[in-house]
Amino acid sequence: MRKKHILIYAHYYHPDVASTGQLLKELAEGMLDTFDITVICVVPSYTGTVEERYKDKKYYYENINGVNIIRVRVPEFDKTAKMSRVKNILAYFFRAMWSTFKVKDVDYVYSISQPPVLGGLLGVWGKLTRHAKYIYNIQDFNPEQIMATGYSKNKFVLDVMLALDKFSCRRANKLIIVGRDMIKTLEKRFSKNKIPEYVFINNWIDEKEIYPLDCTEPHVAEFREKYELTGKYVFMYSGNIGLYYDLENIIKTIECFPSGTCTPDGREVVFAFVGSGSKKEEIEEYVNKHNMTNVIFIPYQDKSDLNYSLNAADVHWCISAKGIKGVSVPSKLYGELATAKPVICVLEKGAEASIIVEETNCGCISAPGDYEHLKTHINWFIKHAGEPVLEEMGQRGRDYLVKNLTKEVSVEKYIDTIENC
Repeated sequence: MRKKHILIYAHYYHPDVASTGQLLKELAEGMLDTFDITVICVVPSYTGTVEERYKDKKYYYENINGVNIIRVRVPEFDKTAKMSRVKNILAYFFRAMWSTFKVKDVDYVYSISQPPVLGGLLGVWGKLTRHAKYIYNIQDFNPEQIMATGYSKNKFVLDVMLALDKFSCRRANKLIIVGRDMIKTLEKRFSKNKIPEYVFINNWIDEKEIYPLDCTEPHVAEFREKYELTGKYVFMYSGNIGLYYDLENIIKTIECFPSGTCTPDGREVVFAFVGSGSKKEEIEEYVNKHNMTNVIFIPYQDKSDLNYSLNAADVHWCISAKGIKGVSVPSKLYGELATAKPVICVLEKGAEASIIVEETNCGCISAPGDYEHLKTHINWFIKHAGEPVLEEMGQRGRDYLVKNLTKEVSVEKYIDTIENC
């Protein structure tokens, strides 16, 4: 008897460093005992560039750890240029549509809400053409996210996007949303008796891959030495340096803690930004112009090195801009909790990440835009550097994650949801 077959539309997939790409790899591989899996995604290109080996053909066929993958070629793009990004996204959309015909005997179609709106429409396309059940995983609500950040203010375009994504929601046999706060956004979209069937399943981290390490561990020590963090007290932001995080204003708050600021035990305070994104160049220019020599930019790290880079921090940032509550969940929080490090947060009250931090008391939270309160929290972490209170905060976060936010628990929920769709 053959296993049921799932077709997954994934804009990004391993080895791309996008968080959703890594998440989908773990999900797909975690479901292989129950389902056959085919993924349609772009060639590795999250940073905007495409390797030479992926420039010859329109489609590439791979198998990674038992998962069949169809990669579609897309043009390179500049993350700071809207039209460049749009051209890249549309190339994926139309080639993914065509690739659907290359996949046979599909029982379930699974798509995520990326690219915005188009990810949902791909799922509808797959459902209709493959005569399959459709599961729509909403990682971000759009156009609500675009509206919250002001990325576009064209009312006609936003209204069309909302209508299309509501259409995708209605056509899905089941919605999966990743935050408790996102339930309210779904309810706002539809009248009470027309809310599509949904289930809440949080994202996760593999607690066996990301776990606490001391700064003296050789790989962690090597990372700290490579980026001149040895002996420093490190506030680390790790992830996409782009929209939705208000980093251009956070950096101005950090400026109030100039080079030479030290903890009571004599460690110089530094602020490390690990990753890339559309706002990185703007923030780098500000840092250079204002001679902020205690701000360090570090490239994206390979997944195999992520545990070492995350453990090089003393305190982790978890940030979302105002308006993101109920729209998106910063999944980076899960990796931060896994390292048993305390977190300094800029989050709206009632947001999924804020609820977790409040429930566990694993960090301090400031509201987006309340920069004076944020300064107070930065000062608090500096003042208490090296004290047991910070170690206890971090451990509470790790304990909560191991109990509630593991890959094994969430993947089993996905399997059950899909089988009963």
